[in-house]
Amino acid sequence: MKQYILPLLTASLFLYSCSDSKKDSNAAINDKKLQIEKLKKDNEKNSAEVAKLQAELLKLDPNSNPSKVKLVATAPVTRQDFNHYIDLQGTVDAENISYISPRGMGGQVKAVYVKQGDRVKKGQLLLKLDDVIQRQQVTSVRQQAEGIKTQLALAKSLAQRQQNLWNQGIGTEVQLLTAKTNVTSLENQLQQVNEQVKLTQEQLNTANVYSDVSGVADVVNIRVGESFSGMTVAGPQIKIVNTSQLKVVGSIPENYLGSVQKGTPVVVNLPDGSKTFNSTVSFVGASIDLVNRGFVVEAKLPADPAIKPNQIANLRIRDYSSPATIAIPLNTLQNDEKGKFVMIAVTENGKLIARKRPVVIGMLNDDLLEIKSGIKEGDVLVTEGFASIYEGQQLTVAK
Repeated sequence: MKQYILPLLTASLFLYSCSDSKKDSNAAINDKKLQIEKLKKDNEKNSAEVAKLQAELLKLDPNSNPSKVKLVATAPVTRQDFNHYIDLQGTVDAENISYISPRGMGGQVKAVYVKQGDRVKKGQLLLKLDDVIQRQQVTSVRQQAEGIKTQLALAKSLAQRQQNLWNQGIGTEVQLLTAKTNVTSLENQLQQVNEQVKLTQEQLNTANVYSDVSGVADVVNIRVGESFSGMTVAGPQIKIVNTSQLKVVGSIPENYLGSVQKGTPVVVNLPDGSKTFNSTVSFVGASIDLVNRGFVVEAKLPADPAIKPNQIANLRIRDYSSPATIAIPLNTLQNDEKGKFVMIAVTENGKLIARKRPVVIGMLNDDLLEIKSGIKEGDVLVTEGFASIYEGQQLTVAK
């Protein structure tokens, strides 16, 4: 029994020792990490304090040079025309796209006079629908009109004869009035039937389907014997596209509602065709879309066979413009607890010194930032190396 107990005790002590060793190792690692983080924070704090003291010392003693001269790159501040653009994606559309539909209830196709890709003119006959019933109705109404005309001619003759007898003192007044009434009644009937003739003729004409625009038959999805209604689940049965008047359509977020109006300049780029056009906003939507919270804008495009409806277009809408404005590269702008600032180089006592200038910024266009105030034309802006310099540090410019 003793032979088994001794090895078990030895193994237990070994496992306990390993467990303690592992815990001690983890604790040591965590302590090292905490010490490193503390040193980093202390280093950052000390660096900030050193920079602050160096700046204060330089103010008190301009001849002191607590650090080396800093190598930087500079550029003069100049005025330029500054523009801000709204970049968005839109699609090309045609002013005149016609989805052909029947004027009546439609019907069975008896003849098709156009095929896909054909050029058609406004008023050109495209389809012929079944018109047997309409032609029968026209014939019937016209026959009815002819019968009334015959009756009216007889009634007028009888009325005239009755009038002649009345003039000779023969017959009664009732007979004369009855004859005249018959004439009036038949004239009214003839007028009504003539209107029916026009109506049935118009219904007959609906069997002829014409194009209401000039253009290209982009879709012809109908055959003889099929039923023509104009639109199916698969789309339009006949679509005529006129590309002589093109436009690009896009949607702008509602926060730009006050800065975009009719006449606003637009640069339209068609990436698929590598084409760029200068245009203006020709239409501004009067309502905000409930889904995307934007409003529609349109700009006209020149006629070009290479431009196709539904083509993707990139729009740059100039919503802000300021001539002769100071603008600087965005990356030269810095921030501290007091706000936004830039570093400029000033010559003092024959030395180039770094000076901090708080600025008020305006609009941003790409990487160019508008400056409302804080620096002026002729100032020398530090464009490289600005992040590691401080107020009052001596500078030298890279050649």
